[in-house]
Amino acid sequence: MRVVDGWIEGARRCVSPNQDGRPDPQDVSLLLIHGISLPPGEFGGPWIDALFQNRLDPAAHPYFRGIADLRVSAHLLVRRDGELVQYVPCGARAWHAGASCHAGRERCNDYAIGIELEGTDELPYTDAQYDALVAVTEALLRAYPTLSPDRIAGHADVAPGRKTDPGPAFDWDRYRAALRR
Repeated sequence: MRVVDGWIEGARRCVSPNQDGRPDPQDVSLLLIHGISLPPGEFGGPWIDALFQNRLDPAAHPYFRGIADLRVSAHLLVRRDGELVQYVPCGARAWHAGASCHAGRERCNDYAIGIELEGTDELPYTDAQYDALVAVTEALLRAYPTLSPDRIAGHADVAPGRKTDPGPAFDWDRYRAALRR
């Protein structure tokens, strides 16, 4: 797997309008792991793509009424079957972290790559997701020398009290042990 002009080779592209330029395009120095399911606890539908493309129908599910107007995105999504979907090129700023701080530095969107895992805080992530996440992480570590294994965090780490993902179901030890770098 390789990163070419900010795009992951082999990932399905589903471009989000919810992106802009980074303040420093050379500063890609944090990998941020998230968890998402839409509606909560349901997997496999078109709703994550719709949310990130501002096409979420508030009438399709009661939960969507409260989030349909959000303007959010991530760089990548890893579906339950390991499929990679890319919404924003890695050199651009995706809108995934919100109010956030890592190692004393605020505004994580400015310098982070956001990867969503289709899942919940409580349900185990799949083997296919770990395999895809490790492969894409290794590709990103090769492509962006300012990234390193110690500059990987969860959304809950950068927005404590506000966010809980990827949650206790995410096996950090398994993920970190699988990274070859």
